[in-house]
Amino acid sequence: MAQAAPTPGGLSRPGRTPEVERRSSDVMARPPDVFDARTHKLARVAVPVVLGLVYGYWVAANDRDGGPVTGGNLLLGFVSALVFAVVCWALLTLGPRLPREVHALSWAAFVGCAYGFAYSQIGSLFTTQGAGQGPHNDVVRSALMGLLWAAITFVVVFYRYYIREDASGRRIR
Repeated sequence: MAQAAPTPGGLSRPGRTPEVERRSSDVMARPPDVFDARTHKLARVAVPVVLGLVYGYWVAANDRDGGPVTGGNLLLGFVSALVFAVVCWALLTLGPRLPREVHALSWAAFVGCAYGFAYSQIGSLFTTQGAGQGPHNDVVRSALMGLLWAAITFVVVFYRYYIREDASGRRIR
C-alpha cells in the first residue's frame, strides 16, 4: 500500500509550526473579497430596501390580524417599510463613523423601536380585557418588549465592535 510522503503545512500536529512562527504578528490576513465594488455599492442600498419590505409586511400583517386587507393597512405597511429602510440605510452609512458605544447604542435603539412598534400592532394578544388588561398595559408591554430586544442588541453589537476595534475606533479585523 502506497502512502503519501509528508509535506510541510500538511495536517496539524502538536508541536511547533515554523510556517506560522515566521509570519509577522502585526499583519492580519483578510479573507478574499468575492464581490467587486459595484456589487457592494448595490448591496448597501438593496439590503435596507429588502429588510424594509419584510418589516413593512410584518407590521401590516400584525395590524391586519387575519382580517381583510384595507387601504389603511397597505399604507401602514409601506410607510413602515420606508421609514425602516431609510433608518437602516442611515445606520449602515453613518454608523461606522461613530464611536463604538454610540454605534452600538444607535443599533440598539433602532432594533428596540422597530420591534416595539411591530409588537404593538398585534391585535389578538391584547383583545382580552381581563383584570389588569387595557390600553395602558398594551403600551407598557410593547415598550418592555422593545427595551428587552434593545438591551440584547446592545450587548451583542457592543461586544462585536469591542473585539474588532482598538481604543481609538480603528478596525483591527
